[in-house]
Amino acid sequence: MIRRLGVCYYPEHWPETLWPEDARRMAEAGLSLVRIGEFAWSRLEPEPGVLRWDWLDRAIETLGAAGLKVVLGTPTATPPRWMLDRHPDMLARDLQGRPRGFGSRRHYCFSHPGYLEECRRIVTLLAERHGRNPCLAAWQTDNEYGCHDTVLSYSEAARDAFRGWLRARYGGANGGDIAALNAAWGTVFWSMEYRDFDEIDLPNLTVTEAAPGHWLAFRRFSSDQVVAFNRAQVQIIRAFSEAPIAHNHMGRETDVDHFALGGDLDIASWDSYPLGFLEDRVGAPPERQRRYARQGDPDFQAFHHDLYRAAATLAPAGGTPRWWVMEQQPGPVNWAPYNPAPLPGMVRLWTWEAFAHGAEAVLYFRWRQAPFGQEQLHAGLLRPDSAAAPGLTEAAQVARELADAPLVTQAQAAVALIFDHASDWAWRVQPQGRGLSYFGLVFDLYRALRRAGLSIDILSTAARDFTGYRVILAPGMMQMSDDLKTALNTSGAEILVGPRSAARTDDFRIPVPLPPAWPGLDVTVARLETLRPDMPRPLAGGGAAQYWIETLEGTADSLMALEDGTPVAMREGRVTYCGAWLDEPGLDRLVAGLCARAGLPCHALPDGLRIRDTAAERFWFNYGSETADTPAGPIPPAGVLRQPL
Repeated sequence: MIRRLGVCYYPEHWPETLWPEDARRMAEAGLSLVRIGEFAWSRLEPEPGVLRWDWLDRAIETLGAAGLKVVLGTPTATPPRWMLDRHPDMLARDLQGRPRGFGSRRHYCFSHPGYLEECRRIVTLLAERHGRNPCLAAWQTDNEYGCHDTVLSYSEAARDAFRGWLRARYGGANGGDIAALNAAWGTVFWSMEYRDFDEIDLPNLTVTEAAPGHWLAFRRFSSDQVVAFNRAQVQIIRAFSEAPIAHNHMGRETDVDHFALGGDLDIASWDSYPLGFLEDRVGAPPERQRRYARQGDPDFQAFHHDLYRAAATLAPAGGTPRWWVMEQQPGPVNWAPYNPAPLPGMVRLWTWEAFAHGAEAVLYFRWRQAPFGQEQLHAGLLRPDSAAAPGLTEAAQVARELADAPLVTQAQAAVALIFDHASDWAWRVQPQGRGLSYFGLVFDLYRALRRAGLSIDILSTAARDFTGYRVILAPGMMQMSDDLKTALNTSGAEILVGPRSAARTDDFRIPVPLPPAWPGLDVTVARLETLRPDMPRPLAGGGAAQYWIETLEGTADSLMALEDGTPVAMREGRVTYCGAWLDEPGLDRLVAGLCARAGLPCHALPDGLRIRDTAAERFWFNYGSETADTPAGPIPPAGVLRQPL
């Protein structure tokens, strides 16, 4: 598959006389894709029913004349001000019930039926006009679902839609039987029993926490609302266009089930901001933030490449999964706690790392830095005065390298990691310790796998065919069906589960028999406790249990134990249950043991050096600040090497 580079562009921000020159320079730099239109509703429809298509038509024509293809965004993330006059109750409300007002973006509630109809109308008009335009390469629906914490809305529209969702889930054949919901949520606790679905409110503004089953149901509902909102746009576009459809997800944004949404899309994509994420979302300690301040975390981008590649496997078209980086950071951003410039070479490294993980396209955000608006200090490939910024040189370098390099062909990895959005929601409902999260646990294991020089496939919970995998991990997955347990047991791979795997039912009840209730594994979680960050418990042989630790009972073999002999990891057959959140040395020991039993070679890579294997070659990436020696040769800081396998 041909790899392509592109850029995000806003023709409505610039004089039309500048468009041809911009298009020429984009093509000369080796860019071939241009994303436009996703924030342009007020220019497309300045007054209700008054459409202004002429400027968009000319912009697409100008880009096409330079040999560029367009990724056309639906403008529904930024409804114009007049929309509030039509639908004053369309605003989402925050956890405290306050309206999230006009003046920035994403100011709508996914559950508002009036706004949904407005979106259907503008998307229909856009698809009718440009759905078969020869310059069209792809569509993007909306922009960054979940950005600015906008999935969960506590509006009246959300409350009414939630009640209907609950009727469909629990209400039985006629939708009126409340008994199943009361039983599932355990509403007899604190005398919370309901007589009718219309008595149920949203789980915010209660005196103390709402029932965990209530919260989990609301999170499931909120994700479903986004999926339905997106599906409405996709169905319209498909009626008028054969171009593939994408949506751009975000880093560590899990309020929406990417796998459910991906089932309606042809292309999964995400927006990669390594330096912004380092202090905003990675959660690294200060010394690590300083070490990688100009490079980004060595594993955070790779994790999301693999996560969204997994979402792409569910695309309806089938065949090779298609995923893109729709926005790639090319310089300092404006929204993180601190906003340094990338180390020279990092824009190139980030781009090549995406291609090594199977990306079809990488688009840089943005073409020209804006001299106005909320993102004035967000760098682009050009400065505000149109002079080239450093990112443009590195983008052009990658374009030249792509022209001379062999195609990157993906191969199945030997290691699989299952990711479950519902478990992420469940951990957020009941973390049991300050700052503990499912994402954090899974990411720590992903880091350990990468430190061991392993390539990883991330899988959805729908996966049942594990042919070819030698190690499969499902840590912290709180709801696990019996058929998934059976599929893992019969996969022939080394399996790692826990802590907290299979710890709750789908409605957030503790199951009996007690977890993990794993066929063929005599291990029971008898008790759990969470630990202060400054009170880890040392392991015999090195490393420590931190944050979370379970008391394990059973006859399975003890693989790892505390210094006093208390087991923290037990194994029977090919299944290992780990009842503790281990620190880096402990995780490295755990991963090394799994690989040894699976006959899988692993490495002990120095900090900052990472590997990604494809079908024909090995990529080496140096996130460190010093030259690293590898079997493929020395790699300078921010360097990339390709080694034939």
